[in-house]
Amino acid sequence: MYTQILHEIQQSMAPFANDGAVSNSIPELALIDPSKFGIHLVTTQGIDYGIGDSNERFSIQSISKVLALSHAFTFVGENIWNRVGVEPSGNPFNSLVQLEYEKGKPRNPFINAGALVVADILLSHLNNPKKDFLDFVRTLAHCNTINFNEKVALSEKTVGYRNAALANLLKSFGNINNDVTDVLDFYFYQCSIEMTCKELAHSFCFFANKGKTLTQNKQILTESQVKRLNALMQTCGFYDEAGEFSYKVGLPGKSGIGGGIVAIHPQKYCVATWAPRLNEKGNSVLGMKSLELLTTKTGMSIF
Repeated sequence: MYTQILHEIQQSMAPFANDGAVSNSIPELALIDPSKFGIHLVTTQGIDYGIGDSNERFSIQSISKVLALSHAFTFVGENIWNRVGVEPSGNPFNSLVQLEYEKGKPRNPFINAGALVVADILLSHLNNPKKDFLDFVRTLAHCNTINFNEKVALSEKTVGYRNAALANLLKSFGNINNDVTDVLDFYFYQCSIEMTCKELAHSFCFFANKGKTLTQNKQILTESQVKRLNALMQTCGFYDEAGEFSYKVGLPGKSGIGGGIVAIHPQKYCVATWAPRLNEKGNSVLGMKSLELLTTKTGMSIF
């Protein structure tokens, strides 16, 4: 069933192939071939289905925020919500204004301010933060060759003025414990991780599999924790377009300005898409459309 549906989706994307634009907010990302398009779906039984450029690696960017949050959750659990909230922002993901009037507590962990707090938590608990986090991601994906893209990380650093402003504002409110420079460096590298659609789908499959990885059956989070993080992805995973994604697709998920989107159907499958052209809200045009078609054609969403 999935093979036929994915091919139908691929064919249906032709009229929209030139819609949107590749992100120019990070110089290195602007060099991506805008015609790339891939989808990979893996079921909770471990059966893989992929089409297009699903085996080509790309920078996952903000999708990494979910993995970082999951890792931080293993250290501090529910205490994380003392420092970051769980409400949709309704504002751009890099808003300084919202952080100011909410006195340094980010609205949720998927806007940039919240992700910087999560990065700070990881720096406080990991002996070798970059290596340890990368090892965590590799474990989830069951792939030891996943790595940072140094050029992308450096490119983000050279234009990361707003993230630096957010980090310093958080520090002024006492919500960053480590050195701001170290927090920013870790965050830029975290976002630069490169994965294929297949690797991304596998790494997120524990959200569909009651907290357990597919290949090793390793318990990453409890069922209760997975339920909570899935809820956060549902309400906050697409910034101020989260409602639109819920309305049209009906799955929890997360997007990134590298053109990736990952979505979860609990106890059924995890799916990842990659198409670099973004809409004005910073989400992949073809990714959004293809996932809407997926839940329409299968007749399955969480609602």
